[in-house]
Amino acid sequence: MYSRSMYDQDERIRKAKTMVAVIKDFLRSELSSLSLLEIGCSTGIIDNYLSEHFGQVVGIDIDEQAIAFANNTFKKDNLACYVDDAMNLKFQDNLFDVVICAQIYEHMPDAAQLMSELYRVLKPGGIAYFAAGNRLDIKEHHYNLPFLSVIPRNLAHLYLRIAGKGEFYYEKHLSYWGLKKLVHQFEIHDYTKKIIENTALFQVDYMLPDGSIKAKTAKFVVNHAYWLCPAYIWLLKKKPRQD
Repeated sequence: MYSRSMYDQDERIRKAKTMVAVIKDFLRSELSSLSLLEIGCSTGIIDNYLSEHFGQVVGIDIDEQAIAFANNTFKKDNLACYVDDAMNLKFQDNLFDVVICAQIYEHMPDAAQLMSELYRVLKPGGIAYFAAGNRLDIKEHHYNLPFLSVIPRNLAHLYLRIAGKGEFYYEKHLSYWGLKKLVHQFEIHDYTKKIIENTALFQVDYMLPDGSIKAKTAKFVVNHAYWLCPAYIWLLKKKPRQD
């Protein structure tokens, strides 16, 4: 589904700044020697920003037009974008220090296969920045329709048609508990609460201005009804498989 946000420089750079801030906070070290893969890189705007901080940045997406835009617009020695399938990545095992997987899982026919591939290409001890929407979010952010992701799928298809926003609801969101199960092979480091409680450090104060009703509501939900958070940001650390 085409979205104007794919080409929105300001919006995507804000997201990239949060990614860098979270990864730096976790690793407590320089990022310039690390290799990074972004799954679902779209037009490459985020990857271009990340290439200013990481040693090597690779982006992949199935959208040929978006990848063409990325490669024609951003030309750097340490940046490359390719057309590739996230459920069958062409990269060798244990290749990347960091993988970015932000708001991607719900678009996959098989989210478990996506996570298996993500695990495979990460180096032992490597980390994945995993940003994921919650099925129980009141407003589904792809279509801005209340309760779209909560209701049964056959009703969601009908709801989308009645609203004039599409024929089929393809996205498959998971609840908090479903997301935990999805990433079970990783060691989870949860940054959701940290980000909401220190919005300036993690570059999200534009979205949650200090003292605003929105910021106060977010703090209440994350502390008292965590399972209702609209989205989560977790760092997933690759644990060696047990033979």
